[in-house]
Amino acid sequence: MFNDYTLTQCCTISRFYSRYKLGWEIKAEQKREIFIRLRAMLRFIFFLMCLLQLRQVLSVMGAVTPKPIIINGTYINPELGKYHARLRTLARSCLDIKEKHGASQDGMYILTTESGTYYQAFCDMTTAGGGWTLVASVHENNIKGKCSLGDRWSSQQGNDQNLPEGDGTWANTVTFGSAEASTSDDYKNPGYYDISAQDVSVWHVPNNEQLKSWTSSAILRYHTDSQFLTEHGGNLYHLFKKYPMKFGAGQCKSDMGPSSPVVYDTGDKDSTANLYGPSVGKEFESGFITFRVFNADQAAVAMCSGVKPIECNPQHYCIGGGGFFSERQQCGDFTALEQASKHLTQSAVLLFYR
Repeated sequence: MFNDYTLTQCCTISRFYSRYKLGWEIKAEQKREIFIRLRAMLRFIFFLMCLLQLRQVLSVMGAVTPKPIIINGTYINPELGKYHARLRTLARSCLDIKEKHGASQDGMYILTTESGTYYQAFCDMTTAGGGWTLVASVHENNIKGKCSLGDRWSSQQGNDQNLPEGDGTWANTVTFGSAEASTSDDYKNPGYYDISAQDVSVWHVPNNEQLKSWTSSAILRYHTDSQFLTEHGGNLYHLFKKYPMKFGAGQCKSDMGPSSPVVYDTGDKDSTANLYGPSVGKEFESGFITFRVFNADQAAVAMCSGVKPIECNPQHYCIGGGGFFSERQQCGDFTALEQASKHLTQSAVLLFYR
């Protein structure tokens, strides 16, 4: 069927195709090799550039000599020192910062809890030796609103006999608000339940006052030095666990919680009594701070600022409470303080530990 010529032509074509295919494969292999070499070369160039850049950075760093900011225990730049002392360490309390690092400037500092929660707190580094940590504030946003929205230190759920403990803020770990806004809203930070303290300090500061003016504008400031907290768990959280804020949990006078004498920083016994008004002057003794007391109806109030009750109507001069009062108009953060001075009812109560 095929003659010799045809066979010869077929062989020639076959050899030509084989050579063409082989040449194409060789070219493809060469291309891959060129690509691999080029990629390796680019990597090497990039590596050299990185080395040169690193050399420049190291030479610049070597040329910079860090300048000390503290010489012989004193800051070269006092203004810089104020901020450096706040940033160079994390501590559990303002007292820790003062004792361990010599901080002496009032202001905001970063603290940490035992479990590692960070938070910002105001530190009073000057009053009576300093080291006071602001942990809470009680602010009355509407004295006519009885256990209504904003009454976090009593109940925001209305005057309800089925909720005798109210919101339970005095003895729980719920936090809210911010330190700088302590005079404009309720405030409670983790230090309230985490810090182990001995004493308390209380400031009554007009509502909406800016932080820088708290000390100078306060209408009443005092602190304890009896170390009474050491007998009650080291803070108010543990104190109120021991003395529950609950309607019907005790009787007037016989079941009163701890009371401690105070040292005045602004004001005195007479000015304290005047703040609560003449109608209740015979109900208490000035110069103390008292916690968890009951009125004649067995309603619990949390804190009697600057006074110790001697009769059974603490709702007229104490703050905070449980979730139920026999008389509805007494339920709220500022209970039944309508007869007190406006200077008092229009001021926030700031609570410190040391």
